[in-house]
Amino acid sequence: MTSLKKAPASLRSARWFAPDDLRSFGHRSRMMQMGYAPEDYLGRPIIAILNTWSDLQPCHKHFKERVEDVKRGILQAGGFPVELPALSLSETYVKPTTMMYRNMLAMETEELLRSHPVDGAVLMGGCDKTGPALLMGATSVNLPAIFVPAGPMLRGNYKGTILGSGSDSWKYWDERRAGKLSKADWLGVEGGIARSHGTCMTMGTASTMTAIIESIGMSLSGSSSIPADDSNHVRMCTESGRRCVEMVWEDLTPSRIQTRAAYENAIAVAMAMGCSTNAIIHVIAMARRAGCDIGLDDFEKASRNVPVIANIRPSGDKYLMEDFFYAGGLRGLMTRLRGKLELGALTVTGKTLGENIADAEVHNNDVIRTLENALYDEGALAVLKGNLAPDGCVIKPSACEPRFFKHSGPALVFDDYPSMKAAVDDENLDVTADHVLVLRNAGPQGGPGMPEWGMLPIPKKLVKQGIRDMLRLSDARMSGTSYGACILHVAPESYIGGPLALVKNGDMISVDIDARSIRLEISDEEMARRKALWKQPGKRFERGYGYVFTRHIRQANEGCDFDFLQTDFGAPVGEPSIY
Repeated sequence: MTSLKKAPASLRSARWFAPDDLRSFGHRSRMMQMGYAPEDYLGRPIIAILNTWSDLQPCHKHFKERVEDVKRGILQAGGFPVELPALSLSETYVKPTTMMYRNMLAMETEELLRSHPVDGAVLMGGCDKTGPALLMGATSVNLPAIFVPAGPMLRGNYKGTILGSGSDSWKYWDERRAGKLSKADWLGVEGGIARSHGTCMTMGTASTMTAIIESIGMSLSGSSSIPADDSNHVRMCTESGRRCVEMVWEDLTPSRIQTRAAYENAIAVAMAMGCSTNAIIHVIAMARRAGCDIGLDDFEKASRNVPVIANIRPSGDKYLMEDFFYAGGLRGLMTRLRGKLELGALTVTGKTLGENIADAEVHNNDVIRTLENALYDEGALAVLKGNLAPDGCVIKPSACEPRFFKHSGPALVFDDYPSMKAAVDDENLDVTADHVLVLRNAGPQGGPGMPEWGMLPIPKKLVKQGIRDMLRLSDARMSGTSYGACILHVAPESYIGGPLALVKNGDMISVDIDARSIRLEISDEEMARRKALWKQPGKRFERGYGYVFTRHIRQANEGCDFDFLQTDFGAPVGEPSIY
């Protein structure tokens, strides 16, 4: 039994239903209109279930059924479940990019929870931006909340070959472009790469962020590793519902869980997993909502200290998330990192991280390596700085060819994606494997929304020569399922006059990952001369949500939250008035 810190009369929802007045009469009457008797909800924790299901969200297709499992758990524990639909943010279909709408879902989450008569929340997400957005909103409200991850899909398969989400899409598309893959086989890969509901089963952004949320302590121990199609997932959903009711009685809020130590744990785990580059943007935004001043330096520190030990593609060369689950999952991986984690951090279970993983084991030492037999000796990501990126940029050394760890080459610059796409498909393009492809105006404001354009396609001319990697540089993001020598998140972005806006074709760009440096090889005087001549590109939006977005979005190194949503912006928002 949970230890009660709250009495029924002190439940938040009692403000709506308990008083003997006209307004509460209306609230109770409308509950009766929906068929609910007072015995159903009075004196019980009312639990909101924020469900990001939609007919155009393949990652969350099973949420239509799983929400019933969550409700069952809430009822079992004596709570009253209410489902509140929320923006689904389908990574596949939402354009120009779901990153445009992460903050919108965060705002919706915050206001749904604050404005309704609810005492706690179950957050159902998983597809890339949904997890961060749900957590950001719930953190700002600070009601007891637990995250339910969608879970990764099953392994892809075509003609007996295991296929990985995203990673094999890029791989086989290059083969198709090179004329080495038939249309029939291309369509076969298309039909075999996504065989079930759930998120990408490579170590993409979805698997990265659900693991990070678990590492912070905001979901049940072991939950993020369970495949979407596994019966364990059903039971996890029910357990999450039960646990959320208990958290309300215990008054276990996000502010008690989301400490700096919790975020440092999450960053260490992310580095060990071979995480998506997107982790940096989302974790910074999430942490700052929780009042924790996490930044690029925290990632750089962990990168030097924590090796990659999860042999999961694209950093790994063989295994997928289904294999990771069978090998012991995130709980098993964290046992290998005990000396690098704050084991006393509190979690939604009411126990510490150390208690949660006390009995965890690793069942396959090739899938989850030891620290002594790491896949890559440093963390998955590296933060570079220099005159081309004064506020930093990011690369994933664990997923690129080592020959690019130290490289200098001439820039080939594109001001927008359409011109770049047309050029790389031109077999007469004057380009070599030593060039540095540069795409600008693809950042938070310039994109707009910082689309996942950063894995620039290798020019077709080079693909036919067998080239599969080259240095690419942009202020965009890239999919967590992507790989290659892609330098991303250049800050400040080119659209607002960052140094990337000043690069010219033929300029030499030098990168040294070991030294964590990136440099445009021109003098400070020449840089200043070019800046004086620079003119900002045209406005992206003149009305609507896009207008708000471009005026309030922060830069990549700051997490791309809206300035007015950050915790230190203005006085805290109180409870709504009820008259």
